[in-house]
Amino acid sequence: MAVLLCKGRYRARLAQSPRDVADAQKLRTLAFGTGQTDQDAFDPVCAHILVEDTQAGHRLVCCFRMLTMRDGTEIGRSYSAQYYDLSALEGFDGRMVEMGRFCIHPDWKDPDILRVAWGAMTAYIDQNGIEMLFGCSSFAGTETDDYLDAFAILKHRHLAPKRWLPRVKAPDVFRFASRLRRRPDAKKAMLRMPPLLRTYLMMGGWVSDHAVVDRHMNTLHVFTGLEIGAIPPARKRLLRAVAG
Repeated sequence: MAVLLCKGRYRARLAQSPRDVADAQKLRTLAFGTGQTDQDAFDPVCAHILVEDTQAGHRLVCCFRMLTMRDGTEIGRSYSAQYYDLSALEGFDGRMVEMGRFCIHPDWKDPDILRVAWGAMTAYIDQNGIEMLFGCSSFAGTETDDYLDAFAILKHRHLAPKRWLPRVKAPDVFRFASRLRRRPDAKKAMLRMPPLLRTYLMMGGWVSDHAVVDRHMNTLHVFTGLEIGAIPPARKRLLRAVAG
């Protein structure tokens, strides 16, 4: 069993069998509320990370998947490339990994689950020599009015560097960087920010200048990137302490 880490009551490990992947798909179906089983053509080519509660019969409480690429020339085969023009990132000269389908069981509210997930992600990144982590960070629902302060703070503080900025590809997008003129209420913004995206931003992550309206998944999502070398040293030590 490829265990990445054990912390407290939680264990994070790599999926080892089709049954493990099927369990992850069941959890995703429950968490995303898509009705039919959440599975796609990316599942067979990804590594799947499972976080289990060892005090609840090793119940699966969190999962996500990782798609590794040798450098930016392979970014066109990512899940995100279906929704964003990522041609600017084709010049990234380093190993990359796309993190996707992140979810936590709706009945589990322990914040340690997210910490363990990030610790497992850190272990995976270190073991595979990854230099950039990226993916789509989702807001629940497709109504932008609920998240205007969050989008405004993304515009003012967290837009991607111009050299990596994704361009519009999806037919239905919210161009928050060009449309919003409001001064964000930082407290309201962080309350409405998805926990996963909030953690990305704390690590120095950045986002696209527009959100994709995904009606199939009933989400708004922004492309999110994190250059591993740019993570503040104190944050990196904290992550590696969890991962270790």
